[in-house]
Amino acid sequence: MFRTVREALTRERWRAVPMTLGAVCLTTLFQIVQNTSWGFQPVQDLGSVKAADPFWLALLRTPLSLFVPALDLPVWGALAQMLLVFGIAEICIGWWRTLLVGYLATLAGTSYARIGLALGPDHPFGLPLSDRIVNDTGPSAAVVGLAMYVCWRYRAYLTGALVVLAMIGEVLVKNNLAGKEHLAAIAAVMVVCVVRAQWGPVRSRARAARPPSPG
Repeated sequence: MFRTVREALTRERWRAVPMTLGAVCLTTLFQIVQNTSWGFQPVQDLGSVKAADPFWLALLRTPLSLFVPALDLPVWGALAQMLLVFGIAEICIGWWRTLLVGYLATLAGTSYARIGLALGPDHPFGLPLSDRIVNDTGPSAAVVGLAMYVCWRYRAYLTGALVVLAMIGEVLVKNNLAGKEHLAAIAAVMVVCVVRAQWGPVRSRARAARPPSPG
C-alpha cells in the first residue's frame, strides 16, 4: 500500500488525488458557509441528517452530509481525515470505488441510527431517544469504512484490526451515536469484503470456463 501511494504521488503529485482535493474543498466551503448568518440553514437543508427525519429525506441528504462538517468537532480534523484516508483510497482503489464505499459506510451509519433508536437505551446496541435530534453529518463513517476496505484489499490485516479495536475503544470510552455508527460502517464494509472475497473466485472460474471468442 505504501509503495503504491508513494509511486503515485511521486509520479503525479496532487494530480493523483483530484477527487480527494475536490472533497476537501467542498467540505471547506460548507464549513465557511454554515458559519455565516445567512448560510447555516441552507447547508442544513442540503446536508443535515437526523434520525428524526423521514428516511427518504435522509437518503436524499446523505450524499452531501458526508461533506458537511459536524458542528461540535473542529473542522481541521475532518479535513485531515479526508485528505489522508480519501487520498490513499483514491490512489489504491480509484475515485469511484472510494465514493461508493464511502457512501455505503455513511448510509450504514445513517440506517443504524434508526435501528438503535428502535432497540432503545437498554439494549447494548440501542440508543437513547435524545439521539433523534443529533446532527449526524461529517466524513468520519466514510473514513472508517474506507480504511477497512483498503486494508482488506491490500491484506493489511493488522492495520485493519487496529482500526476495529480503536473504534471499539471509542464506544467503550464514549458511548454515543457517532461511535456506534462507526461500528455500523465497519460491519457494512466487512460484509462487502466477504461478498467480494466469495464472488471473486466464482467470477474468475466463470471467465476461465467461457469459450474464447472466434477470431
